[in-house]
Amino acid sequence: MKKLLMAAILVLTIAFYVHHSHVFALDGQIGIHDPSTIAMCDGKYYTYGTGGTTLISDDGWTWRQGPRLPRRGLAPDVIHIGDKYFLYIAANSGVTKADIFLLTNKTLDPNSPDYKWEEGGIVASSDGVEDCNAIDPGVLHDPTTKRLWLVYGSYFGYIRLVELDPQTGKRLNPAVKPVNIAINSEAAIMIYREGWYYLLVTHGSCCRGADSGYNIRVGRAKKVTGPFIDNMGVDMIQGGGKLFAASAGRVIGPGHFGLFDLGDGVQRFSLHYEADLDRGGASVLDIRPLQWKDGWPVAGENLQAGTYQFESVRTGTALELAVEGFPVGGRPVRRGPPPGATPPAAGNQGTPPGIGPGTGPGTGGGIFAGIGRPIPTQEVAEVSQKWPTGNVNIRMGNYMLQAQQKWTIEPVTNAGGYLGAPYFKITIAGTTRTLTATEGGELIALPAFTGSPEQLWRFDQLADGSWRISPKAIPNAKEPLALSAVGSSFATLAKFDPKSEKQRWLIKTP
Repeated sequence: MKKLLMAAILVLTIAFYVHHSHVFALDGQIGIHDPSTIAMCDGKYYTYGTGGTTLISDDGWTWRQGPRLPRRGLAPDVIHIGDKYFLYIAANSGVTKADIFLLTNKTLDPNSPDYKWEEGGIVASSDGVEDCNAIDPGVLHDPTTKRLWLVYGSYFGYIRLVELDPQTGKRLNPAVKPVNIAINSEAAIMIYREGWYYLLVTHGSCCRGADSGYNIRVGRAKKVTGPFIDNMGVDMIQGGGKLFAASAGRVIGPGHFGLFDLGDGVQRFSLHYEADLDRGGASVLDIRPLQWKDGWPVAGENLQAGTYQFESVRTGTALELAVEGFPVGGRPVRRGPPPGATPPAAGNQGTPPGIGPGTGPGTGGGIFAGIGRPIPTQEVAEVSQKWPTGNVNIRMGNYMLQAQQKWTIEPVTNAGGYLGAPYFKITIAGTTRTLTATEGGELIALPAFTGSPEQLWRFDQLADGSWRISPKAIPNAKEPLALSAVGSSFATLAKFDPKSEKQRWLIKTP
């Protein structure tokens, strides 16, 4: 994070409210620059930004401003270890002369009697001469060794690594020289997965609104000290880095990656955009799914409202209303002679209009010839008059583009949400028939949406890009359950098993 326009960033105090013109941006007050990794405390979510900005959420979806940090510095990061929260925040006293300070607290809840930020001193610094600018701290508590590490730096020199004391949060062995691990980047942070250390950094220009070139890149190493190599074999100390996230749509300049692991293979990452054009070019918080492919992190996309088919990863069959299906375009009938027979001359009596030798696709005759023109999409009004009027069961079936297999997903206003997304309702497209969880962990479609918790659904994208689909609540259930395929024709709700394909779904456009 550069010094350019820093004064403007430090006074970022305007509350920005959600506009639903792009993919379900977070709700509430989400104006922030350089957000920290999201931390959880007593069931609530917290993130901190440049200028001491504090954002708090009860559910991870709707955010509000909290009291500012006692230090109004730059690009903080926060971590919870034991009974303390360690927060690291930088301050420049020159273009590249800077210090990173430690603040500690027993809680992040400003309403708690234990809420008090205490100074822990300087953990890293740059003297304005060396090839480093000691800002943008990012912290990793190594899950394998339990050692605590801090990365920091900006475009004014190297990204550096130092070790901290996990008991105090302070610098461990200050006499040990920092390790240079990357260059031409800033907003660095490290994560660990399956034997690899991943260094995520932000490239490009910041602090210029819609003219910012921020993008997030990544390299990996087998050792925490590097070398961090990208997918093309380029060391990040030489400017390498695999592209992870770039500007897209109406949001510009993604930066400041932060990992949040929900367990069971569900991960999300926080970031900010330098400019959200739907909010007048403001810098805002976002939370997105994190996927993994071929050993590399992949930036997932939040679910969009629309009409979809739900395909079981395990069976390949589709979720559908348990009603009589009607083939799209009608049942096949014989048009022309059967396969193998000599077709009559075009125009002979008995030849269907528009069908003659060589005019139909397929084998040239019989039920395989088609009708000679595109078949229109099946509309629900064509077939729904034969459906029962009350509650209808749910089942699985081979996907045939039929009306009972198309589901519309829509966010529900004022129903709350979960980390990074709102709750959704799921209805048969073109109807009010609503997917509903029932007591005992079964599924039905009710005639209408009532807004009850068993009709509110959350979608968690998994590491492989498939989805876990779960109701907000189930009557008298003792544990959360997820949509599950049992065999190829039956759907139910069951406890999520991250090692199984039963609760994994592909969401496809019909």
